[in-house]
Amino acid sequence: MDFSSLWSGFIGSLPAVVGGIVLILVAWLVAVLVKNAVSKGLKAAGLGNRFVQWHLAESASQAEATFDTIGQILYYIVWVLFLPGIFETFGLTSIASPIRDMTATALAFIPAIIGAIIIMIVAVVVSRLVKQLVYSLVKTINVDKYVAKFTGNKAQNGQSTDTIANVLSWMAYIVVFVPIAVVALETLGISSIAQPIIGVLNSIAAAIPNILVAVILLAVGLAIAKVLGDLVKNLLEGTGLNNLFNRETGDKAPNINISEIIGQVVAVVVGLFFTVEALNALDLAILNTVGAAIIAYLPNVLIALIILGLGIFGGRFVGDLVNKASAGKWVGEIIKGVFIVFSVFMALDQLNFANSIVNMAFLFIIGGLSVAFALSFGLGGRDFAKKQLEKLDQKIEEETHSNNDNNQF
Repeated sequence: MDFSSLWSGFIGSLPAVVGGIVLILVAWLVAVLVKNAVSKGLKAAGLGNRFVQWHLAESASQAEATFDTIGQILYYIVWVLFLPGIFETFGLTSIASPIRDMTATALAFIPAIIGAIIIMIVAVVVSRLVKQLVYSLVKTINVDKYVAKFTGNKAQNGQSTDTIANVLSWMAYIVVFVPIAVVALETLGISSIAQPIIGVLNSIAAAIPNILVAVILLAVGLAIAKVLGDLVKNLLEGTGLNNLFNRETGDKAPNINISEIIGQVVAVVVGLFFTVEALNALDLAILNTVGAAIIAYLPNVLIALIILGLGIFGGRFVGDLVNKASAGKWVGEIIKGVFIVFSVFMALDQLNFANSIVNMAFLFIIGGLSVAFALSFGLGGRDFAKKQLEKLDQKIEEETHSNNDNNQF
């Protein structure tokens, strides 16, 4: 090989080598400056305490470690930006071209990222403002107090809870934050994520009027149900129904507040009607079917409750009469049990709970009681029956002898 040509080639490539080395030194210097400027600048600005206050870091030292990490990331980004020029300086175009394309794509995407970050910051700020506004408004109106008064829940230690206020404020936060977050995703051009979320939000937005109507119906219905239940309870207590139902049956017989039971039944029935109407307001086929089934089955439940109540009342009433007319109480208790058993089976039959099984069980119970009674009377009353039959036989013989003597005279 000719030494002169080799030397001339080295001299010709020397500017490129020197330029590449200089570019490497410049890249290193710029990367170090950016790293130190960002890391030390964030620390000097006192953002470590702010990160702790914003719950982005648990301590100031952890926040400073985060700043160092951010500086290190920027350090490598600077190197990536200088790499295409360095490789081209050395004549390595095949390596520089893919890196340049990647860098160009990333740089073109930076405005979208910055825009999405700004939109997300706006979403967080606006959502927090709306949340605080809703919380303050609900707290001022004192909705929790009225709800606690309506439901009968008492606050502990005399302090009112903020459950409703917190729930409504977080709901407002989500309602405001999610649409703005979707705009941020659209800014990034991530349609595969944004489009399904937009579809869900559109469906929710279309259903909001129906949901509001259903909530209003449910709230009004529960209020009316409670008022009517208390009204029926107070009216029945004023008529003395509890005293009539709870007759003197001894200390062991528990007293039943029949007025409260009837009032609760009325409240539940009225509440069910409004609940079904609220489900219909949502205009969902499956909920409409459920509501229709509930309304269709409700008469069976009411009739079953009436049968059960009459059975208990009738058993207590007749049992009391028998107890007062007889010296012992076991006959009255048996009558009460019989009434209750009959009423329970009739109620189950009315509710259509496996009619064949219920009827068969009822027949088995009646048959078993009949056989048990027959056996107990036959075995336990054998001596009694023998004495009675002997008396009857003796009486018949005496009458026969008396008739024979009269015929002889």
